[in-house]
Amino acid sequence: MPPNIVFLITDQQRYDTISALGFPHVETPNLDRLVNEGTHFTNCFVTAPSCAPSRASLFTGYYPHTTGILKNADNWTRSWIENLSDAGYHCANIGKMHTYPYETPCGFHERHVVENKDRFLEGGQYLDEWDKFLQRGGHKKQKRVEYRKREDYRDRLGAFTWDLPPETHSDYYVGDRAVEWLHNRREKSGEEQKTPFFLEVGFPGPHPPYDPLPEHLDRYKDKIIPLQKIHSEDLENQPESYKGMRVHNTEVDHDSVVHKLEPTEAQRRDQRAHYLANVTMIDDKVGEIIDALEATGQLDNTVIVFTSDHGDCLTDHGHSQKWTMYDTVTRVPLIAWAPGRISSGNRCEALVQLMDIGPSLLEFAEADYPDNMEAISLLPALEGKPFEGREHVFAEQVRDLNYTEGVFQTMIRSKEWKLVHFLDEERGQLFNLRNDPDEFHNLWDDPSHKAIREQLLSELGEWHIRSQLKTSKWADSWR
Repeated sequence: MPPNIVFLITDQQRYDTISALGFPHVETPNLDRLVNEGTHFTNCFVTAPSCAPSRASLFTGYYPHTTGILKNADNWTRSWIENLSDAGYHCANIGKMHTYPYETPCGFHERHVVENKDRFLEGGQYLDEWDKFLQRGGHKKQKRVEYRKREDYRDRLGAFTWDLPPETHSDYYVGDRAVEWLHNRREKSGEEQKTPFFLEVGFPGPHPPYDPLPEHLDRYKDKIIPLQKIHSEDLENQPESYKGMRVHNTEVDHDSVVHKLEPTEAQRRDQRAHYLANVTMIDDKVGEIIDALEATGQLDNTVIVFTSDHGDCLTDHGHSQKWTMYDTVTRVPLIAWAPGRISSGNRCEALVQLMDIGPSLLEFAEADYPDNMEAISLLPALEGKPFEGREHVFAEQVRDLNYTEGVFQTMIRSKEWKLVHFLDEERGQLFNLRNDPDEFHNLWDDPSHKAIREQLLSELGEWHIRSQLKTSKWADSWR
């Protein structure tokens, strides 16, 4: 019998946020279990450093320039979840997907949408399930218009505590609904209960505002939290669009975050403590979801995947949130767990794209998918077999409401080198990742590295051409 699939995805979670992945300053016992008993990928990279393009790529198996979904609110209504449905799966979404329109089916039989953490969506009138829950309880949602009333609002870097009852927090709400759904699913009768399911659980956090419960923040009060140093050479040698974005983010408070060009170490630590405490909250709910699967007798036939749509600079490299191509944004955790199906305690260091998990799950489900899909299957790695992965990974970002100073940026990355090309800008970024893993020293203008720069630019162009050739007929049936 094909397995059930529980797909857990957070919003804006960096790779270095799980204890078992080598970061002991974070409390994540339930995610640690998935790492230790499953397979994890140390070099998984998103195809776009922002929400909707990354998620559309993940749930279609195509690069953003192929899907045409290059920024948030671009029309996105279809996904490979339709293939799961065609294969006999009951497909449900609880939480965030970031489709547009927000409640489009996208292959799901049922959707319980939670999109609106801090924003007013669809003309300011859209109320998601969490909004309605808060209203029914008589609660006034903590959000930007409320945080702005604080005298220290511009100094908080988006870090606040959630002061309403714990069950009203967006991540707790989503986790609780998922647990409830699993219990209700088990109570179904006959053929309905025998039908395998795909459950996407989209946690809104740790996306800002960084708003953990006070008791979770207290757990980070005395912890040593590493902070990346900010180097003047790094800031001075960034492309003009990045320099412009830094200034823009001090003027516009995206998602309740007011960026500061020179935050203090105390402000940086406080922001990161709030962020990590939010991760720990999500970990709590991951544990409850696993417990619900076990309590209902569904765990032994369930594949669990945990990942995120992109990371967060958290002031690293002098930047707020996402929209850049630094590894703090483009590298995400990817963990798959299913005893007896997926290799236990397996660490895969091959280069992969986040979207590559798609065909892997479709193969587990015995579902068909197109031959021209740009994602590749990770099944050999998941089964503990030899797996070479990709020679290069790519990411793209178009100008949007946040990345306002640039036109289009494209990243190509190998294990040793990273190049970022900026359309209509004279300079880009070039990093030797073996010698400079933190990406402090931009070698773009270094004459001794001209040859590797030109080689990577050529490979970037060839990738785009091959992508167009492979997917030339895709839009005929998809969009």
